[in-house]
Amino acid sequence: MTAIRQKTIEGLRAGDCFSVTRTFSHEDVVRFADISRDYNPVHFEKRWAKIKGFTDTICHGLLVAGMVTEIGGQIGWLASGMDFRFKKPVYFGDTITCRFTITDIDNKGRARAEAVFRNHKEELVLRAIITGIVPGRLEKEALRQMVAEGDPTNKLLET
Repeated sequence: MTAIRQKTIEGLRAGDCFSVTRTFSHEDVVRFADISRDYNPVHFEKRWAKIKGFTDTICHGLLVAGMVTEIGGQIGWLASGMDFRFKKPVYFGDTITCRFTITDIDNKGRARAEAVFRNHKEELVLRAIITGIVPGRLEKEALRQMVAEGDPTNKLLET
């Protein structure tokens, strides 16, 4: 079971913080472009990227921002809003850490979180505010049962 799933079963609270790290590759960008159909030349053509002021081609912003969905998916967070602020480009080979901190949860399970993304140089590349609904009693019990059964649909199980 992932530590994030375990914390969800125990009960999420304001102040809980989770982080994930990922290194982005050219292959990631190609796969994301194929799914999203975003073939902007800034992701594939160095001449274009340099004209736009970058030193090389860059990763899709939403590919990088999607790191919040790894955390949200492990929590079972049902997103209602995502506000992204892109600060710096992410280049192929950059390692990004997304730190997701729950800032508020009301008595109906409506929640707010801040996600801060930093590259391997500790530079801020992205900041986001995420709103949604955290699992309630019934969802936590179902998650507990899923985990007891080996959490077969979760490909992020810790080894």
